[in-house]
Amino acid sequence: MPKMLAIFWFNSTTIQFDACLLQMFAIHSLSGMESTVLLAMAFDRYVAICHPLRHATVLTLPRVTKIGVAAVVRGAALMAPLPVFIKQLPFCHSNILSHSYCLHQDVMKLACDDIRVNVIYGLIVIISAIGLDSLLISFSYLLILKTVLGLTREAQAKAFGTCVSHVCAVFIFYVPFIGLSMVHRFSKRRDSLLPVILANIYLLIPPVLNPIVYGVKTKEIRQRILRLFHVATHTSEP
Repeated sequence: MPKMLAIFWFNSTTIQFDACLLQMFAIHSLSGMESTVLLAMAFDRYVAICHPLRHATVLTLPRVTKIGVAAVVRGAALMAPLPVFIKQLPFCHSNILSHSYCLHQDVMKLACDDIRVNVIYGLIVIISAIGLDSLLISFSYLLILKTVLGLTREAQAKAFGTCVSHVCAVFIFYVPFIGLSMVHRFSKRRDSLLPVILANIYLLIPPVLNPIVYGVKTKEIRQRILRLFHVATHTSEP
């Protein structure tokens, strides 16, 4: 955010190497934390629907706090080696990034040395963090679906209302991330705008849509939005 404001206000289109590494670590570690939080929320939905009477005893405040701390530590620990590996690479050619911010896949391609270690570790991070989390989230929803199919229609509708916002948040986060990773790994065209577009979508769209996804279920927020649209419609009438 500070760099984005500097670009808009002062046309500052350059970034120091250490600042770039810090930005890279912040973006990737926060993504890892968000993935862990989405997994924890999937577990919360599973307990709430499959074992509703045990929800309060399973997800106690101390346990939820531990999950939050684990998400922060896991995201930071997994992504900390990325800037360290980049720091050790020599850069002797172009220093122009193709993306709007410092992304690991983009920065490492500017190095004029073997980046095999960076590629392998990046793949390990994706599989052990994002891949494992998405697999466990899918498994939790399979268990939820199995339970929901045995409920009454009213209970099914209530269970669906409990899960729909989380499912939307999962798709909003994982689809751009997986698409960006696939494009960087298999695309051969260096002048393609697709990775740049996907990178911006991955960074900007989830924070914009998440408040809408979670807020639309709140009755007061929904009524307020409808009231605003009603006022706007009457204002625009001749």
